[in-house]
Amino acid sequence: MPEILALYGPEIWKSIGQTFVMVGVSILAAVLIGLPVGTLLYLCRKGQLLENWMVFSALNLLVNIVRSFPFLLLVVFLIPFTRMVAGTAIGTAAATIPLSIIAIAHYSRLVEQSLLDVPKGVIEAAVSMGASVREVIFKFIYVEARSGLVLGLTTSIISFISYSTIMGVVGGGGIGDFAIRYGYQQFKTDLMLYMIVIMVILVQLVQFIGMTAARLIDKR
Repeated sequence: MPEILALYGPEIWKSIGQTFVMVGVSILAAVLIGLPVGTLLYLCRKGQLLENWMVFSALNLLVNIVRSFPFLLLVVFLIPFTRMVAGTAIGTAAATIPLSIIAIAHYSRLVEQSLLDVPKGVIEAAVSMGASVREVIFKFIYVEARSGLVLGLTTSIISFISYSTIMGVVGGGGIGDFAIRYGYQQFKTDLMLYMIVIMVILVQLVQFIGMTAARLIDKR
């Protein structure tokens, strides 16, 4: 291990930084866009506060299409869009575009599922007290579902880390790309195993933090 750090230390830290950038932007997109989309999916379902078949069907179809794409094909398919948005289709910044899109679709579905677990009685009680839709969402639904939302985000982050390993195809870099280029392709099994250990530790850390946070805020 000391020899690996001496030879590849700067490259390893660079790859870790690239993974953090890609996953960090994906998390931001999931929370800022995926959470509202998932909430709207929930609210527009039949029998919910903002029941709207057209909006629900359109969003549901869009989310399903994105989630049904094999991620590598999605990355390739989005190259023209990535180039239009980021000015280039290569590099860590460009890699965040397809990752963010899959992050939004992935987390929005988990948000919808978490909100569906909120007892109908809670919403009915909030409405009977004269709460507005905004108040029902932020003061009742999110409060009841907060543990599930955190667990869903934790699951999503782990998926984002896994997806980031594919971004080497567009020069995104990251831990997975480093393990393949320097470990697998150069037949340096020890280096590849070292990077796998880093990935495992990172995933376990995310899982521990997410589970702990969900347990602490669980009001049940």
